[in-house]
Amino acid sequence: MNKKIYHGGDRIIRNPSFGTGWPYNDFGLGFYCSEYPQYAAEWAVGPGRNGFVSSYSIDCDGLRIINLCSTQYTPLHWLGLLFNYREFDLSSDTAYRAREYINKYFSVDHQASDCIIGYRADNRCFMFAQDFLDARLSYQRFRNALTGDNSNRQFVLKSNRAFDRIIFTGYEPALSETSLPVRQSREIRAIKSMTPAAEKKGLFITTLIEEEVRPYDTRLR
Repeated sequence: MNKKIYHGGDRIIRNPSFGTGWPYNDFGLGFYCSEYPQYAAEWAVGPGRNGFVSSYSIDCDGLRIINLCSTQYTPLHWLGLLFNYREFDLSSDTAYRAREYINKYFSVDHQASDCIIGYRADNRCFMFAQDFLDARLSYQRFRNALTGDNSNRQFVLKSNRAFDRIIFTGYEPALSETSLPVRQSREIRAIKSMTPAAEKKGLFITTLIEEEVRPYDTRLR
């Protein structure tokens, strides 16, 4: 099956190469793309800075793909993978215990994967994740923040095998004046929806830890 994917950045990338980039991205070294060109355009721009959306086709047949957005996984699996590469504030006892609990029951064996599909830990999602780890945000609202739309869903090439399958198909300019306001507006709406008065109800990380809730628990779906 051929899939179209898009990379947003400050330059056109015709030949993505394995082993380059920043090792402390969400899922480590890899080539980070979106399945949606409009969201790749939002990632490509900044204040007063235009960019480009490079487009590709990738043959996914036979590739080992971990899809953290599928029903096989939960947002806790996504956090378990994120702990390998991103740094959270674990100064509170709750957050520290949360990491230990998630690593114990929700770790993801991703070393042999060719590609990973998962949520992008942009500023808003990272903030929601931190609030969840500190028991300021319920699991339900944390999950909804991640899965509410496809804007933060990313497709990441992780292996030489995957890079051998990717074909550059063209590019389009991404304009800051067009894409940046859309992204900022969505981020503001999301943050406002997640910052009401202190939550009283819901399933919090403290309960998950105390009850040692496992991945098959229906409350996580």
